[in-house]
Amino acid sequence: MTPGDVGYPDCSYEMEAKKLGYSLIAGVDEAGRGPLAGPVVVASYLFFGHCLAGINDSKKLTAKKRKSLFLQIKADPKSVYAIEIVDAAVIDRVNIFQATLQGMRESVVRLAVKPDFVLVDGSHLPELPVPGKAIVQGDALCYSIACASILAKETRDALMEEYDKQWPQYGFAKHKGYPTQEHLRALELYGPCPIHRTSFGPVRDLLVENNI
Repeated sequence: MTPGDVGYPDCSYEMEAKKLGYSLIAGVDEAGRGPLAGPVVVASYLFFGHCLAGINDSKKLTAKKRKSLFLQIKADPKSVYAIEIVDAAVIDRVNIFQATLQGMRESVVRLAVKPDFVLVDGSHLPELPVPGKAIVQGDALCYSIACASILAKETRDALMEEYDKQWPQYGFAKHKGYPTQEHLRALELYGPCPIHRTSFGPVRDLLVENNI
């Protein structure tokens, strides 16, 4: 399957931007807005018109396929991308929405080749040095955003697997910090660790309950 096939993101948003006179279009997406622990990770991917087969919204891919595409994107000499990691402390300080926008902005700014137009997954555009467009469900519709979603998701999963080695009692390698029953039980038993988001309900409630 290639971009443009039914059920796969295509390059129509990038082509639309090119018709408006833009030449360097970047797609941006994040992973990790909902978990109780760990960072939110944002990736920007610059579109040059060169498409890899099989690219899709990271949530629609098997773990094996997502990993394979992640490695292909990174190995492709034409790939230009940047990844920004916003840790739990920043999320607690500014809230997850602002932390995500901050990560989006920084990932775009850090691209080695500067875009002149940006396509962002979601309904809100961060403050950017160039024009852009927010696309609801963009990771399922837009090729460059789908590439960014794979980069962000795989990077975050790898980070959570590393955190699992530091704090194995929470099961981060399995649930990646999301509020599963296993994770909530571990929180009750062990309390939060340094990468837990203390502003998120279950963690915050636990801290209040125990006067921490």
